[in-house]
Amino acid sequence: MKRFAGKVVLITGGGGALGRASALRFAQEGARVVIADSDLERANAVAADIGADAIAAQADVTQPEDCDAMVAAARERFGTLDALFANAGIGGEKVEFVDLPIQEWDRVMDVNLRGIALSCKAAIPAMIDAGGGSIVLMGSSTGGWDTILGSGPYMASKEAVKALARNLALELARYQIRVNAVCPGIIETPLSFRQANTDAWGKFFARFAKRIPLRRVGQPEDVAATVAFLASDDARHITGASLLIDGGQTLQSWSNAPDSAYPSE
Repeated sequence: MKRFAGKVVLITGGGGALGRASALRFAQEGARVVIADSDLERANAVAADIGADAIAAQADVTQPEDCDAMVAAARERFGTLDALFANAGIGGEKVEFVDLPIQEWDRVMDVNLRGIALSCKAAIPAMIDAGGGSIVLMGSSTGGWDTILGSGPYMASKEAVKALARNLALELARYQIRVNAVCPGIIETPLSFRQANTDAWGKFFARFAKRIPLRRVGQPEDVAATVAFLASDDARHITGASLLIDGGQTLQSWSNAPDSAYPSE
């Protein structure tokens, strides 16, 4: 499929696992891709994997001037902007709310909510000039459907992303700009479990898979496929939606889980 032939897609957090998988998916479907990341080395590595149809841009999405610059880079190199995947985000430190330093609250909100808002604010004028487009925001299955102990800022930020998607979808419909959110469950990335390339990594995800109805942990490519669908004309009548990508994870509770999902250890 070449659903994005002639289209230009901007991905924030493009150097991470989900950003990279999405960039590769868009490129495979014919898009020209701008990989924005606070770590330019990571962004350059993804752009190099794609080739001439990709460029890297260093961008801290909490800074308005960086967001404006990454959109300007897309327009300067490729002439337009058709889609934005506002993917940059952090998990934050797990701290009980009563002990939470306000600086940690601000840090998580700055990236996960302010960063998405600034990315959209920078991209929207370019899409209006292009006659329309698609925006996909990174939410989380734990925002509204589930929760994580000690993750108040993360939970609040991800639920707010869903609300922002609905609001922008209504505001921007007159410009033929669609806005949706993807809400992944547990995905096999360092954001889910930081001890990469260890025995503990495999054990963590294997144990989690037992608690998911489809009995598998999500892969970055699962998210990339969903993002590409929502950004494509196949989803031309979908806007304001928040789409779960969790293998049924949020359907599973302690009361209806099989005993094997909660081993005694």
